[in-house]
Formats: sequence, C-alpha cells, structure tokens
Amino acid sequence: MMSRQAFLCSLGSLYLSLLFIFLLMDVYARPANNSVLKEKAAESKDENEILPPDHLNGVKMEMDGHLNKEFHQEVFLGKEMEEFEEDSEPRKNRKKLMVIFSKVDINNDKKIGAKEMQRWIMEKTDEHFQEAVEENKMHFRAVDPDGDGHVSWDEYKIKFLASKGFNEKEIAEKIKNNEELKIDEETQEVLDNLKDRWYQADNPPPDLLLNEEEFLSFLHPEHSRGMLKFMVKEIIRDLDQDGDKKLTLSEFISLPVGTVENQQAQDIDDDWVKDRRKEFEEVIDANHDGIVTMEELEEYMDPMNEYNALNEAKQMIAVADENQNHHLELEEILKYSEYFTGSKLMDYARNVHEEF
Repeated sequence: MMSRQAFLCSLGSLYLSLLFIFLLMDVYARPANNSVLKEKAAESKDENEILPPDHLNGVKMEMDGHLNKEFHQEVFLGKEMEEFEEDSEPRKNRKKLMVIFSKVDINNDKKIGAKEMQRWIMEKTDEHFQEAVEENKMHFRAVDPDGDGHVSWDEYKIKFLASKGFNEKEIAEKIKNNEELKIDEETQEVLDNLKDRWYQADNPPPDLLLNEEEFLSFLHPEHSRGMLKFMVKEIIRDLDQDGDKKLTLSEFISLPVGTVENQQAQDIDDDWVKDRRKEFEEVIDANHDGIVTMEELEEYMDPMNEYNALNEAKQMIAVADENQNHHLELEEILKYSEYFTGSKLMDYARNVHEEF
C-alpha cells in the first residue's frame, strides 16, 4: 500500500504536469499577434538598430495590422511610461499619477476637460517623436560607419544581413563583385519589403541614398506623410481580400487567429474580434458607411492629427467619467488607473485626499 508521503509526492508531480500542459495549450491557442514579439525583439539590439520596428509608440495600429494595445498609456504617459511598471509600489504610482493630473489640469479647477486632455495627448505624442529622433541618430551611425552622412541600399543590406548572422566581409565582397548571395527565402522576402520601403523613404530627387532624416522616415514612417501613406497601403494590402483597396468590417476582423482548442482560447479570440469591431465602427470608419478607405485609415494612423487627438481625449474621458459631467476628476482617474497607466492602484479612495 502506498504511503501518505509517496501519495502526496505523486499527486504533486501530477499537478505540475497538468499545469505545464495547460500553460502550453494557453500559449499556442492565443491569436497570432506579431506585436507581442517586441519584447523578444528588444533582446536583439543590433538588429533593432537597423530594422524598422513593428511597434511605434503613440500610433494606434502596429505595422502588422494589429491594434496597439498600449496606445492609451503611451499618449497619456509619454516617455514616463516605463515608470509605471507592474511590480512598482501602488502608493508610488498613485503619487506619480496625481502629479500627472495636476500637469494636465492647466486651469487648476480640479478636473480635466477634453481640450486639456487633447493638449496633453499632443504633448506626449511629441515626446515619442523626439525620442525616436534621438534614437535614430544612434541607429544611423550604426549603418553609416564612414560618416559621410549618406547610406546606400547596399550598405544597409550588408549591415542587415550581418545582423542576421551572415559574414559581413564576405557579403560586402560578393555585393561589390555582383556575385549571387545565397539567402534563405524568408530573409529574401524581408529584404524585398525593406527595399520597397527604402525607395519610398528616398525623397525627391531620388538618389538611392538616405540621409539621416530620410533614414528616420524609413524606420519611423509616422514622421513622414509620404511614408505614412506607404504604411497604410501595406496594411490594407495585407487585410484587403477582394483587392478593392478598401476594408470592410469582415476583412478588418478576419486576421489569422490561433486554433481554438479550449474555452479560454475561444474567449481570447472573441475579445480580440470585439475590440477590432468596436475600433472599426466607432473610430476608423469616420463616415460610418461600413467601408474604411485609405484616406480614413491614414487619418486614423496619423499620430499628430489634432482632430484625432480631440476624439481620443473625449473617448478617454468617457471611459472613467462616472458622474457624466464630461470631465475627469482625480478620483475617477485613480479608479481607472489601469486604463490610463497599465498599473492597477489599490485603496485609491482612502489615500487620495491625504496625499493630494
């Protein structure tokens, strides 16, 4: 007969095995979303220095067509977003949020209106823009080793392939001698897409060379109206199923999702579709005709569009406006802190008056 200790050990092992299987099912059943890979991409710094990022701070949609889940936090916190970490002390985050409230409330009437929030959103978006400009200076130096202020497509191509593990000297020699490069199909596809983007970023008159400003447009299309149009065309190309260069609701919500193998995965899929449906119907489709044109998507994607910022301000206020006065009081922002900062604060009501 099995002893009590042996039985408990056996039961513990069974529990761990079941837990591991459940976690695997959860991971593989989630909707396909390339934007969640940005954390892994951050581990590859060299590649990030020259490869356009999928995620753009302060832009409502990712480069792969997925909604930016952190958009509200990015336009409310700006570069201070990193200070609101999940493991931070709620009390400290509460104080930080109170300071932000006082900065947004420029007329000091203890409440935030749509115009005040709009001004704040534009200011925080501009912070992301300036941050990208500073990062671009460093990234440009990485691909312009001779410091002549211009980078050719071949120079960039060499650096890109080197970041993928190819021998830089060998690649440079083969390109110089117009020899064939043995590149796998996946890498070649990425190169072809990057080359299209490179030519788009080359301002008239085209010289096939990018200066620092053009390289910024290459990495961050939100900084250039022309590149913003190009990014919108790419997104519509990927989602448009009938080739009419417009998006219907069904096309917008039919991005590939993970195989549904359990109820939890089904709930994730349902939430994902619900979020996209709401964004399409209430925000992107400006004239509510059931069709999103390139122009509508471009306006939606433009992070420096003041009209969009005002609409965003009104939406953010509506989320937490419990007393329906079309303004936000400090108590309301603290209560809905997770929406604004990604950090959930506890016991906000008990501490708000004694700390502010």
